[in-house]
Amino acid sequence: MPTPALPVSIQTMVIEQQGSTIYYPQVEGLQNADVQQSINQMIVQLMQLLVQQQYHQQGTDNFTEMIGTFEIKTNERNVLSLSLTNYAYAYQHAHGLTLIKSLTFDTEIGRSYTLQDLFKSGSDYVDVLSTFVQKQINERDIPILNNFSTISPDQDFYIADKSLVLYFQLYEITPYYIGLPMFPISVFDLQDIIVEDGPLGRMAMNN
Repeated sequence: MPTPALPVSIQTMVIEQQGSTIYYPQVEGLQNADVQQSINQMIVQLMQLLVQQQYHQQGTDNFTEMIGTFEIKTNERNVLSLSLTNYAYAYQHAHGLTLIKSLTFDTEIGRSYTLQDLFKSGSDYVDVLSTFVQKQINERDIPILNNFSTISPDQDFYIADKSLVLYFQLYEITPYYIGLPMFPISVFDLQDIIVEDGPLGRMAMNN
């Protein structure tokens, strides 16, 4: 009998420095130590990248407050999809800035997926997904800064609740007060173009 694809164990790590508290996940207990180390390194690198982006985007070398958190979005069928969020407030700025980035892994082999990796080659996934996003913008009456035309080929995403969730950063397509716009698209609406043994294909399986 094959080994069932159980959820992986997640340990919460924390880095605390003056005015800064950053929580981030680390995977533990995987059978393959190299895969575990690779996944954990990518998580740490992304966490560090968000910190660096805060300094760069806000043009400061000092923050009054910085808080990093994470959410596990999918942890089943050898698919781990998670998001890291970093909020930082610089002295005398009107408001803080929140950044979010995500990672989606195959926990068996340690592979990290880009958006393109989820779809069959030649599937025109950018146009397909852009149509879904435009439809939701219209239906949900989301205010847009400039006319939305298309997602990026490497658009930010995570997988949650049998959906592909595309999202944009603050100011990217919407005013600040909208927050981080998220666009969930059911995997069942994408079955024609997803890679069947990829993360989305596994979410679409009935068993």
